[in-house]
Parts: sequence; structure tokens; C-alpha cells
Amino acid sequence: MLLVKQELLAALANTLESLSPGAGSKAAFESPKVAAHGDFASTAAMQLAKPLGRKPRELAEQLSAALLATPAFGQWVDAIDIAGPGFLNIRLKTAAKQQIVREVLSAGNGFGQQPATGEKVLVEFVSANPTGPLHVGHGRQAALGDAICSLRASQGESVWREYYYNDAGVQIQTLANSTQLRARGFKPGDAEWPSGEKAPAYNGDYIADIAEDFKAKKTVKSEDREVTATGDIEDIDAIREFAVAYLRREQDLDLQAFRVHFDQYYLESSLYTSGRVEAAVQKLVAAGKTYEQDGALWLKSTDYGDDKDRVMKKQDGTYTYFVPDVAYHIAKWERGFHKVINIQGTDHHGTIARVRAGLQAAGEGIPEGYPDYVLHTMVRVMKGGEEVKISKRAGSYVTLRDLIEWTSTDAIRFFLLSRKPDTEYTFDVDLAVTKNNDNPVYYVQYAHARICSVLAGWGGDAATLKDVDLSPLESPAAQALMLLLAKYPAMLTAAARDFAPHDVTFYLRELAASYHSYYDAERILVDDEKVKLARLALVAATAQVLHNGLAILGVSAPSKM
Repeated sequence: MLLVKQELLAALANTLESLSPGAGSKAAFESPKVAAHGDFASTAAMQLAKPLGRKPRELAEQLSAALLATPAFGQWVDAIDIAGPGFLNIRLKTAAKQQIVREVLSAGNGFGQQPATGEKVLVEFVSANPTGPLHVGHGRQAALGDAICSLRASQGESVWREYYYNDAGVQIQTLANSTQLRARGFKPGDAEWPSGEKAPAYNGDYIADIAEDFKAKKTVKSEDREVTATGDIEDIDAIREFAVAYLRREQDLDLQAFRVHFDQYYLESSLYTSGRVEAAVQKLVAAGKTYEQDGALWLKSTDYGDDKDRVMKKQDGTYTYFVPDVAYHIAKWERGFHKVINIQGTDHHGTIARVRAGLQAAGEGIPEGYPDYVLHTMVRVMKGGEEVKISKRAGSYVTLRDLIEWTSTDAIRFFLLSRKPDTEYTFDVDLAVTKNNDNPVYYVQYAHARICSVLAGWGGDAATLKDVDLSPLESPAAQALMLLLAKYPAMLTAAARDFAPHDVTFYLRELAASYHSYYDAERILVDDEKVKLARLALVAATAQVLHNGLAILGVSAPSKM
């Protein structure tokens, strides 16, 4: 059906071009809001009526007759209805809809994928500081980032996954101090332990684990480093180095369990040691975009739409936190990534304007909207009808590892992707482990497993189904399922463009529902061989699209449940 649509679009473009030179480039089909109105719709007559000085409906009648006279419309279109002021509602022949089954089965895992464009895109996500376990919010970010990477890759882009983490600064020093206190035998609640809302200490049990392993002189290895503890509890630098490596390893284990990998881990400290931070500041000074006031260095960020100018270097000589962000994104640009997407929590909203201002002011030719941001809200967790707020492991929040242990990676990914990133989400642990139609991931996976069971019961070679006669697929249920299969590629393209993996979850739930309806309406393994093979081809194509869509989300497609 995709090839059918291309042929019909070409015929429409040629016909429009004959009516008005240049109009052919605007040829497009829309999906009718009401399915009963047809399969495709065109507003071309209404768009051309005014430039041509014609009545829209009169032009629609001429256009309809001209289109039906073309070979493509003659082969694939059953009728064109003119509605309202000049809408063209196009009804396809059943044979046209059936072509999608053959296209899906021929393309297999590649169905919906677009050819390589050569464009590079860098997606930065998770980027948690190595000061504690990954929490549920990091899980939402990991699911979002990974799915957006898969969506962009499906559109032919070359995708680079990057994890940026702060391995220096106040939080890392707090981590080291907390670990040293634990190593000395102190714990939260002791007189020696910092207390109060703003006290600089981490109270989770994981700090005690780090301290014990440090004293035991253990070796920890993460994706980007390997450190052996000295055991000297007076050496704060050694403790800091070991604690960061320990938590990097813990985060790596969480990400591996969550089936997320990165192409590079980028250290904030490298921006300082390489001189990139100082170089970025000098670019801004040289461009005349800074000034000194009250002993501080300021960026003229209001020149670029910020609500006020921002301090870059404080009176004590240290840089504010957005300055290394500017240096980091200049580095991304210089590395050839002119398309960059940052997945971050909504608490980062305030930094967007100042980072973009710094990038535009740097004189590198970086455009106004660089980088793109996808901001997400935090996640509430419900278990046993009550909100879970504290993890013993972390001391103050529910960890991603807790959620994985309670449910599954598949459920977490699907659930966390089932809403727009900027909407609040409550993760229901009890729902995530149920095995019924109320559980959306189970509902979709069960549809796939159900089809696999049908194919196994048939016992034939599924590869041969792409060549069978599809003419028996004439029922309303079969046609509805085929039309939905045909929407998959366009849905992927739109979801990639809009950073909207939730659209994939909506589509998969709709496709699963359509399959279940079809299964209830028509027996598949019937005695009539021709009918049986056609129906098997349709459900095999449905299983393929379910598989492909779940793969975009990083969710498995089981053959048995």
C-alpha cells in the first residue's frame, strides 16, 4: 500500500502540475477524520481554486475526472467522492489495501525504516552525577533517550548516544566526605554526622557499602575507569576517586539491566583539563558579549532573549554551572554534531535560555535553537495502593533497580513511554505485574505471542507467506487491520520529528486491539487453503509490525506468554 500511495501521489502531482505549473510540488494526501469518508483525502481543489479563479467544487469535479483517467487511479482507486466545498475523498480498491501485507513481509525488520540520510545526531541523556544510585526519574530519561535514538535512527540518521557526568564539584566532595565518615564508623543520626535539611551528606546505605569496599581495598571497574582502593581512610582524594568509580559501576549495572548502552561517557572535568571552559569564556569575551560588574564576569544573555544577564565567573573566581555546559556544547558542535537533542528533567528549564545565549554569542555560527531539549517530569511510584517515596538503598528516593526488581525492564520502558514527557506520571507497580488486558505492555506483547502461536499451529514456512494470493482479505476487520499496518511508517516519521515515543505506544495498543478484534471475527486456520494462507499472511505481517514497534521502544516481543 505504501507503493500504491506513492503511485497515487505521483499521479496527483502530475495532474496538479498540468492545471497550474508549480502546484505539483504540493501534492499531498491527508487521512480523513472519519474512516467512512474514505482512505485518503485531498484539499488540492480548494487550495488551487483562488489562484485559478475557479469555484472549488467545480475544480474538484474536473480534478476527480482527470485523476480517475490516470493508470494509477484506474488500477487502485474504487471511487472519488466530492464533499463539502471541494474535498476529494478517495476510496481504495481492496487490492490496494492488500499490498501492505506483502510490503511488510518483504521488508521484515526493516519495515518503516528510511534510507540513510548521512545526517549525524547526538542524543545526550541520563547524565546522572555519580553520587548515588539511578532513581526512577533517571529511568524515565533512559527510556525516553533510548527510544528517541531508535526513532531518529529509523529515519536514516546516524545516532550517537552520549552520557555526560559531573565528576567534580561540591556534590562529589560531599560524596567523598560522607564515605569517609562511614569508613570512620559514623552513620546518620550520630552526633558526628551532618544533619539538617541543607547538611552536606548522603545518607543512603550505599555509602556504607562504598566505605566497606574501600577499606577492604577492592577494585571496581566501570565502562570508563578502573580503580583499586588504598584503604587509607585519611586520604580523601583516594576515597573520592574510589567512590566515583564505585557509583559509575553501579549505574552501569542499572543501565545494562535496563538494556541501555552509550557510545561515549563525557566527563565534565575534561572540559577544564582540556582548557575548553577557559577557551569558551575567552570566545565570549573576545566577541564583546561579556562585562564586569561587582567583581564578577557577566554574559549579556539578554541580547539573546534571556530575561536577565547571567553571571559567568563569580567573585571567588569559580565559574557558574552553565559555563561548562556552554563549553560542552561548543565541543559537540565542533565534533560535527549540528543536530543535538538533550533529554533532561524539567528542573533544567531555567538553563536553556542562558546556554543557548552563550552558544550564539560564541561566534561559532551556532543557530538560535541549538540544542533541542526534551524535558520530562518526575515519576511517582505506587505499590499496594500507596505511594512509595523512600528506598532503603538510596535513603531518599525509589531507585531504578528497585523498580526493575519489582516489575520488569519491559514494563518500565513501556509504561514510562506511554505519556508525553512533560506530563506527570504515576507508575503502578501492581498493574505492571498483572497479566491481563488492563496492563498495556502485556496486552501488546500478548497480541504478538498469540500470532506466534497461530503460526506455530499452522507449522508451515512463514517465508512463503509474502507470495500468497491475498484476494480473500476482503472483510471489514481485515481491511481495518491492513489500513492500520499502512500507517506505521508515517507514524514513525512523525514520532521521530516530534520527539514523541508515546505515539508509538498508542499505535501499538491500537494495532493490538485491531488484531484481537480480527482474531475474534475470523478463524485463521480454516480448511480452505487459499483463505487460510491469506489470513496467515495478514497476521504474520501484524506480528512483524508489533515486533518492529516494540523494538523502537526497547521492549521485547515474546513468542510465548
